[in-house]
Amino acid sequence: MEEEASTASASAEPLLRPSRGSPEQAARPSRLAAIVGGAAGRRGPSMLVREAAALQLEERRAEWAYSRVVVTLDVAWNMAFAVAAAAVLAVTVRERPTTPLRIWIAGYALQCAIHVALVLAEYRRRRTATERRRLEEGGGVAGGRAGEGSGAAEGENSGEDEEEEAGAAGARRSRLTVVFLAFDVCFAIFCVALACVIGIALCCCLPCIIAILYAVVGQEGASDADISILPRYRYAEPSENGQKTSDEGVMIPIPDSTGTSRRQRILPREDAECCICLTPYEDGVEIHAFPCNHHFHSTCIVKWLRINAICPLCKYNILKGTDA
Repeated sequence: MEEEASTASASAEPLLRPSRGSPEQAARPSRLAAIVGGAAGRRGPSMLVREAAALQLEERRAEWAYSRVVVTLDVAWNMAFAVAAAAVLAVTVRERPTTPLRIWIAGYALQCAIHVALVLAEYRRRRTATERRRLEEGGGVAGGRAGEGSGAAEGENSGEDEEEEAGAAGARRSRLTVVFLAFDVCFAIFCVALACVIGIALCCCLPCIIAILYAVVGQEGASDADISILPRYRYAEPSENGQKTSDEGVMIPIPDSTGTSRRQRILPREDAECCICLTPYEDGVEIHAFPCNHHFHSTCIVKWLRINAICPLCKYNILKGTDA
């Protein structure tokens, strides 16, 4: 009977029994899930690193004006001007000019020195801020790496959010870059076109512009009687057998209608030039001289005086006999 009971109980038992492992084996699925979650959570810090690198690259491109090379060239350029101004002031310390040129030169040198100081201060400030930002970003990345063991869902969600934010920020920056580039191109084209227009106007329309300006301003021109009062000279170059014997020219006076004659004047080679047409005096050309000792071609100065009765160089008024 006992044998029959044992066989019945054995037959009642299932053929395949579920294996009951140890607690370590039961814990394996949770460890695997943690590893998978950590791998998925690594996307967040990696995106942070990429975004930080992209921001650094864009900051370098945007702040090229304060790069080391540009700052060095700017400082060297302005320091050279400051040193040149100081040298000019030192060399001309004994001169007594009628115009306060030393004040202008000293002010320009001071402006160059202040510019250098401000550029260096801004460069140091930007460099300090950049280093501080890098340290903060490095701490944030280290903290992100320390929290890599978080759940898979949290890491995946944060990674997707950061990807979306980075994409939106990149799109905004690209649009701003295109807008700024368009502004720069338009401004450059405008400056070039304006320079061309001004150059063409000065070269082709200068007499008309002068006439219009003086007509608008209401300047008073000189009459033929007033112009005839000015002494006239004929320029001559001493020569023998067609060879010039001196580097100086002679202004031979031409008697006026009253028979009044003046003495000759020696004219150095570097001064034998009309300041209106910028052409050197040729042998035998007629010259008009002013009481202020300035001289010009007769044809040039007559056209000028009919528009404005003053000396083109020192503003001496031939009608009033004084400086304008």
